[in-house]
Amino acid sequence: MSIVSELLDHKGRNVWSISADSTVYEAVLLMSEKNVGALVVTSDSSKLAGIISERDYARSVVLNGKSSKSTLVSEIMTEDVVFAKEDTLLERCMNLMAQKKIRHLPIVDRQGPLGMITSGDIMKTIIKEQSMTIEELETFMFVDEGGEG
Repeated sequence: MSIVSELLDHKGRNVWSISADSTVYEAVLLMSEKNVGALVVTSDSSKLAGIISERDYARSVVLNGKSSKSTLVSEIMTEDVVFAKEDTLLERCMNLMAQKKIRHLPIVDRQGPLGMITSGDIMKTIIKEQSMTIEELETFMFVDEGGEG
């Protein structure tokens, strides 16, 4: 099974982030512009301070009748962030995400955020790997049965 760095090499290492003192409206606008469901929240030193997702917005702003233009990201972000590193196996990430019931997983190193992967990214990678394995097995079986190859 692949590791996170391989997925990021294929997907890209864009890190869409926002500061904790931005408004939730600015966060939702950025998520819409970048077509993502979550943003990394960074501190002044560009370190991971939290994560904000569409789910956070829906549950903490919309359902509570708050205004997205006056609510700060820091008020609704998840501060206790679950994250992974580049050398983490995708299987481990998938298990972690299922266990914590999250769909977005920031990837970090000592300098800060490196990227973000989603459960969908992992599923696409797994499906691609399984398809390649099936194709290799079919080729092997065809050659083993005396076919050309």
